[in-house]
Amino acid sequence: MNTPLRRTTTLTLTLPLVAAEPIIVPRPGRPWTVADLQQLAGREERFELVRGDLLMMSPASPRQGRYAMRLGSALQQHVEAHDLGEVYTAEPGFQLQPEPEAVVRAPDVAFVRKERIPPPENESGFWALAPDLVVEIISPSETAVQVQAKVQDYLHAGSRLVWLVYPETRTVVEYRADGSMRLYSGNDTLDGADVIPGFLYPLERLFREPRRA
Repeated sequence: MNTPLRRTTTLTLTLPLVAAEPIIVPRPGRPWTVADLQQLAGREERFELVRGDLLMMSPASPRQGRYAMRLGSALQQHVEAHDLGEVYTAEPGFQLQPEPEAVVRAPDVAFVRKERIPPPENESGFWALAPDLVVEIISPSETAVQVQAKVQDYLHAGSRLVWLVYPETRTVVEYRADGSMRLYSGNDTLDGADVIPGFLYPLERLFREPRRA
């Protein structure tokens, strides 16, 4: 049985009770639009729009949130100290492709160079740009096909660096705009290279166990 969930009087979501992540929300007799996605702002679930399909992801696990916060905080300190731009968390929406085949992705952590940040009057809604750096904390329920589709959306839209963090294996896979890839593991150190000059972050710090009483 499906459970109707209502955000406004004009937009209704009908969601399956059990589904693999992400859930593809049934279309309301037409492709979903950016305007539809904007109506869902503030819900507990995270939504992305991919060429007419509305994808719903469950809230992040505490472990995923811990890794996103650690890496986001380290990035923020470095970026602010060197006046490089801004770091964004809380899964902000970036419109990577315009309608009618709109793509709006919501990375766990994103960095945008200061010269690319929209002026204050254009900061509302989803930004029509690809972050320079994207960080995604990968859930065990996400398939390789889903992850690769996400990576390609970012790179094709202009992202220069994508880091996929895999908590289960304690590894990070890096994708760059030039098509190169790199696997970080063990005692390796993440390197922002020319995208975030001078940023170095050891995996040991990212994946360290939390302090317990």
